Amino acid sequence: MILSVRKTLATASLLLASLGALTGCASAPTVADYARETPVMDMKEYFNGTVDAWGMFQDRSGKVVKRFTVLMKCHWDGDVGTLDEDFSYSDGTREKRVWTIRKEGNRYVGTAADVKGQALGEGAGNAFNFKYTLLLPVDGTVYEVQFDDWLYRMDERTVLNRAVMSKFGFTLGAVTLSFRKRD
Repeated sequence: MILSVRKTLATASLLLASLGALTGCASAPTVADYARETPVMDMKEYFNGTVDAWGMFQDRSGKVVKRFTVLMKCHWDGDVGTLDEDFSYSDGTREKRVWTIRKEGNRYVGTAADVKGQALGEGAGNAFNFKYTLLLPVDGTVYEVQFDDWLYRMDERTVLNRAVMSKFGFTLGAVTLSFRKRD
């Protein structure tokens, strides 16, 4: 009987350790994971001047449902930046978003007319992560969707961006962008 209990406990311990290892592998990345990567993603330095971007939105199945370009005019006054974005979609529609971003120590706080509350961001190494709720109009209804937005500095002029969009914890789709800073 004692041997059976020990075997059961040993099996349970092995299962818990295995589940812990799997859970650890499945954990979400943090900006600290990129702290040693270069070049450094300095928001104030990169998003200063004119930046062009090319992007697409994919639904949760992976199908590309929208393609677009963005012209960004960016400038900073001390620790407050303005990112003025003009979107042009492949279907001919246009959209504008103006971000106001404040650097507060190692963190950034952003606001825009179609963002509920504040976007909260932090960076380390070549990565920057912004989390926010976007007010997304669809067929006359405005939906609140969460964005987990990651930017990765590739070189002096290039940043790649992947943002996952979700609602109630379910992934709705993803936005992929390539930014290119003008000389």
